[in-house]
Amino acid sequence: MQSSKIAGIGYYVPKNVYTNTDLSRFMDTNDEWIQERTGIKERRFADRLEETTTTMGVEAAKIAIERAGITAQDVDFIIFATLSPDYYFPGCGVLLQREMKMKEVGALDIRNQCSGFIYALSVADQFIKTGMYKNILVVGSEKHSFAMDFETRSRNVSVIFGDGAGAVVLQPAQKEGQGILSTHLHSDGADAEILAMFYPGAHANKWMKNKPAYPDQELGGLFMTTEQLESGAALPYMDGPAVFKKAVVKFPEVIKEALKANNLSEKDIDLLVPHQANLRISQYVQQLLGLTDDKVFNNIQKYGNTTAASVPIALCEAWEAGKIKEGDLVCLAAFGSGFTWASALIRW
Repeated sequence: MQSSKIAGIGYYVPKNVYTNTDLSRFMDTNDEWIQERTGIKERRFADRLEETTTTMGVEAAKIAIERAGITAQDVDFIIFATLSPDYYFPGCGVLLQREMKMKEVGALDIRNQCSGFIYALSVADQFIKTGMYKNILVVGSEKHSFAMDFETRSRNVSVIFGDGAGAVVLQPAQKEGQGILSTHLHSDGADAEILAMFYPGAHANKWMKNKPAYPDQELGGLFMTTEQLESGAALPYMDGPAVFKKAVVKFPEVIKEALKANNLSEKDIDLLVPHQANLRISQYVQQLLGLTDDKVFNNIQKYGNTTAASVPIALCEAWEAGKIKEGDLVCLAAFGSGFTWASALIRW
């Protein structure tokens, strides 16, 4: 089967920079507290009324398409990963297709949160391998700021996330041994509720009976109520320590799985690009794998956690900085809500 390669890559982040000190104007927090726990110094927030998850995805896509040496009309399939779509439905894929004036191609939306981009990359890889498509646009984009609560009650969540988008164009590889060597996807929903946004939804609290009492089980409802909004039940929920404990196990596990599948070892990695969830997680994984600082790329300090966008943004920045060269072995890895986790091994 035909292997696939990243032929073009691009990213976009909003111009609005919010430092930790800026956030301290809205909530009881400070720069030292945030950096100690997450490594984040600042993040970007989209223009509230001018930018959306789709428009940021479009800007990243334009760069990726140009670098791939094609036009928007050459794209024959779109995969769009996000947890913060413009609309509850339809998805962002069709909005991007419309905005970029593409032909009537298929558009698939991926809802795997922090693992979304690697899941999307894996799906695109299969389509290229079978010969079904030749130019697949894969986008990861997030506008978290629109749904964040900037009060002290939500600081454990709100200080972490930022906005931005990344995109790649996947094409058939021209050289043997080049491109995506393998992808590895996993999930375990046993503790899905410890990192979730419960509303809007149609669950009517069916899954809350033996789970943490958040949101208040009396606020059931089929979709969204005034009471849920007023109580804060409609805000994202995260049990940070529990998520951390799971992440530091699954991150290295899925990286080692990818290496083993290709008869490679940690010393063969030229660059690891982890999902930018928490700098402390990345540092722990780096130490566990015995990788030097020059073999791990982190940019969470500047952008925060941009979930589905974080891997392509970091990958693009690393490539632009000359940290990725032809022939390099690049490993992508992510872990997020669901829980889902994934890795991809690429020979650049």
